[in-house]
This record gives sequence, structure tokens and C-alpha cells, in this order.
Amino acid sequence: MFGNRKIFKVPVHQKFSYKPMHYDPRKEELEERLRTLTELQRDDIAGAKSRIASGLRSGYLADQTYRQQQIRRSNLVIVGVVIMLLVLGYLLLNVYLPELTKFTE
Repeated sequence: MFGNRKIFKVPVHQKFSYKPMHYDPRKEELEERLRTLTELQRDDIAGAKSRIASGLRSGYLADQTYRQQQIRRSNLVIVGVVIMLLVLGYLLLNVYLPELTKFTE
């Protein structure tokens, strides 16, 4: 009746294959450069996208003054928005809060 079936499951050891390898950073860098070059040289849409993206990245990273100007501009916009919100909040509290307290009484 129980023939080949067992009541308890016996754990099985884990099997893995280990292939020792040597890490060569120069070879890895060369393979990465070759992979990016072959991707850039493709004639399909993905190749065109990667060429455009790499051009944008290289231009963006090359001109640090442009990046600093953009950061400064965005920080000024944030400061301007915060100041406007503070002034608006101050006006709302000073002008409309007394009227609202009179209305609720």
C-alpha cells in the first residue's frame, strides 16, 4: 500500500557548480567599451536612441558651468515659490482669519 512512498521527507544536499575565474579589470573595461561601440553602431532605432543618449550624457557631463547654472536656476525657482507661499499664507491668516472667527461665533 505504501510501496515507494515515505512518511518523512529526507533533505537532499544542494548541488552547485563552481567555476573558478580570474578577474581582469582591463579586460572588463575593454569588453564594456566594445559592447557600447557595437550598440552605437547599430542601424536600427535602438542604436539611434543610444547614440543620442550617449551624446547628451557626454555633453551634459563635459560642461560643468551649464550644470551649475541649471542648479542655481532651479534653486532660485524653489526659493521664489516658498517665499510666495509664505506671503500668501501670511495674508490669508491676517486678512481672512479674523473674519472667519467672527463668522463662526
